[in-house]
Parts: sequence; structure tokens; C-alpha cells
Amino acid sequence: MALSLVTAAVLLSSCDLGGLSPIFPTPVSPNGQHIYDTYIGISIPAIIIFVAVEIALLWVVLRYRRSRQPVGYVPPQIHGHTGLEVVWTVIPLIVVLAIAYYSYLTLEKDFQPITGEQMLVTVSGHQFGWDYAYQGTEVVVHQEGTLAGDVTPFVVPVNTLVKLQFQGTDVIHSWWVPAISGKTDAVPGYDNYSWLKISQPGTWRGECAELCGAGHSNMQIIVQAIDQASYDQWMAKQVAGLHPTPSPKASPSPSPSASPR
Repeated sequence: MALSLVTAAVLLSSCDLGGLSPIFPTPVSPNGQHIYDTYIGISIPAIIIFVAVEIALLWVVLRYRRSRQPVGYVPPQIHGHTGLEVVWTVIPLIVVLAIAYYSYLTLEKDFQPITGEQMLVTVSGHQFGWDYAYQGTEVVVHQEGTLAGDVTPFVVPVNTLVKLQFQGTDVIHSWWVPAISGKTDAVPGYDNYSWLKISQPGTWRGECAELCGAGHSNMQIIVQAIDQASYDQWMAKQVAGLHPTPSPKASPSPSPSASPR
């Protein structure tokens, strides 16, 4: 059974459901890598414990099955075992506390406001889409939700530490791109923070992870990372689009001179 579960997980990890890898996304940002490492660090001991418990259960079922016992056999009636009960209470408690502490360290590292960022982008969630305001510029990328095609990508340069400030304008939304970071809620009246530093050019997909209304499924997320030179060109194009150069007005043609009578 355990082998079947592991095999199924590996096979699912190679699938591509709507652009998302459901089990093992390949991390492209350090905080995504931290979450991946935490996932593996918890999953491996969990699988080992699961397999050990299943083997012990199977051994008891086979070793003490009724067909191997004499007719009328009644097993020993034992009431309580203080030492054993303490052990099987303390060991699971230690395991759960270790998982909680390990997870807490990752959350503290990846979901606190950072310093030393090279860019600040305010991410606003609304029904049903996202707005990305690049601080220090007038540029805002509007990522309106749709299932008819790809949404407008949120563009960042590679190898750049980008601080993300999340806000909600109506209800709670949750920004989630598995390869980049964990789920971060966009809450009305309260700012949450995360960050990214994508190591390679490419495009990564995500989605809103908080049920937020009838159009929740439309809230795609696309993050595109490009090299710095291409990013500078992209940003210059966005700024130029906000302030188009007015075309020169045509000079009025001189009125024809009045002919003498």
C-alpha cells in the first residue's frame, strides 16, 4: 500500500494540471525552495512511520489470525500497560512538536517583511483578479481573471529581491504560485508580506487559493521572469504607454487671398 502511494505521488508530480504541478513543483525562488525542503523533511519521516505502522499491523493480523489458533482459543486478557501507554503517547507528541517547530521556522523566514529589497510591488486582490503596483513608478499591471486564455503576466527581473506587499480590496484572497512561494492572504485592512527572487527566466503559474466568490476559479496568476535588460525595456514601454507623446498638430492651411473685384 505504501509503495502504491509513493508511486502515485511520483506519477502525479509529472502531470500538468492547468499549469500547476500538484505534488512536487520545481522551486525557482529561495522561499519556494524552503517550502519544498520542509515538505520533503516532513514527508520522509511520515512515510517511514506509516510503513512501520502498516507492517506492524499486518504482522499482528497474520501472526494472530483465528485460523492459526486452536478451537475455542481466547487470547490473554490484559488490562492496561502504563509504560507502553506512556511511550505511544510521548513519541507521537515529540514527532508532532518537531513538525510544528520545523514548519514555524520556515514560516518565520519566508512570511515576514524583509529588508534590503531591490523592488517593492504592492499586490492587490479583488473580485476577480490581481493588480500589481510597482512602487516608485506609475506602472500597474492589471491581471483580470479569465478562463478563456492567459492573463497578463506579472513581470519581474531575474536574480532580483522583490518584496511583495499584499492587500485585499473586498474579500480575502490568497496569492499562490507553488514554484515561487507559499500561499499569502490578501486581507482587507491588513497588509501581509512575502518576497521572491527568481533564479532563471521563465513563466510560472498559480491561482487564488481562497474561495472568494463566484468567479474564484477565474483568478489565474502568471509570473514571468526576464533578464534585467529585457525588464528595463519592458518597464520603459509601460511608462511610455502611460504618457504617450502627442502627435504634432497639422498647421492650418492659409486661407486663399480674396481676389480683387
